[in-house]
Amino acid sequence: MQGNPFDFSGRHVFVAGGSGGINFGIAQAFARAGASLSLISRSADRVESAASRLRELGIDAIGVAADVRQPDAVGRAFSQAAARFGPIDVLVSGAAGNFLAKALDMSPNAFKTVVDIDLLGSFNVLRLSHEHLRKPGACIIQISASQASVATPYQLHVSAAKAGIDMLTRGLALEWGAQGIRINSIIPGPIQETEGLRRLAPTPETLKAMADRVPLKRLGKIEDVSRVAMMLASDWGSYITGTVIAVDGGLFLTGPRDFSAAAQASRRD
Repeated sequence: MQGNPFDFSGRHVFVAGGSGGINFGIAQAFARAGASLSLISRSADRVESAASRLRELGIDAIGVAADVRQPDAVGRAFSQAAARFGPIDVLVSGAAGNFLAKALDMSPNAFKTVVDIDLLGSFNVLRLSHEHLRKPGACIIQISASQASVATPYQLHVSAAKAGIDMLTRGLALEWGAQGIRINSIIPGPIQETEGLRRLAPTPETLKAMADRVPLKRLGKIEDVSRVAMMLASDWGSYITGTVIAVDGGLFLTGPRDFSAAAQASRRD
């Protein structure tokens, strides 16, 4: 293997849910490595702002407003991105929604909203990306969550949705592998400066308790996740598909987490 495996010059990276948090951090990492970036998000203002920040790094980037729950909008975004930058080399599917609630306090519509964004939205993104993916050679990275495999109070809706996402990863890795398309999931742990951590650990006390429970005894950084995403998309990850990789400092080893204090704090906000 020759050259720098993390040089993505001339490659097209598409990030769904890419206007902030972990997904935007991944987009920044690929931009710094020379890739052209296409971003989609529900908010036109936020996604254009994110694309503008990427262009400040000296790369070409576009932002398109599209709700992952709306297949027509997602399809148009892919067509626009492919017309601008050509086939997609790396697809990051990370649109998500979350809130803390007991099952008995949650309406069917509230449950459906998270499943529609996370699971149906992921299916829409992956299904509608297919015709625009580079074949062979495309890499799809899904952003999942530990709730997919660890039963978690106040997170029934997210647990169901993320478990479905991980099975999309495995099933499509089987179906699309012969076309040279690789698909993997990343499970981020408690990552600093993200909306997810703010929701699940909204007070200094719950934040410290979260960090203390991590076997590595620290919260993660966005670059901890982006580095794994880049490895999976690089030649170093060329024989990895259908996997679910936890980037969580070993938190998954500690079992279910009780978010009751966080839920009470969020109700007070």
